[in-house]
Amino acid sequence: MMWYDGGWGWGGWFFMAMFMVLFWALVIAGIVVLVRYLSGSHHDHQSARPLSSGEQGWGSRRAEDLLAERFARGEIEEDEYKRRLALLREHR
Repeated sequence: MMWYDGGWGWGGWFFMAMFMVLFWALVIAGIVVLVRYLSGSHHDHQSARPLSSGEQGWGSRRAEDLLAERFARGEIEEDEYKRRLALLREHR
């Protein structure tokens, strides 16, 4: 008995293999995007815009907070903390 493949031959196998690779790549990419969206990492990129020269925002406040954390951990001395804090506040 003869087997008839419908005329696709090896091209059909190649097409099916490429389709499966593309399908699983899209499924994996969709899962990665969903996990990143649900974890909230997309908010970090949206709020990280540079501030204009006259605009006050989280950038100057964050620098003061980091400086206070370093002082609280004992990484810098009190005089260095006060000097850097004054420098930050005069450049707002």
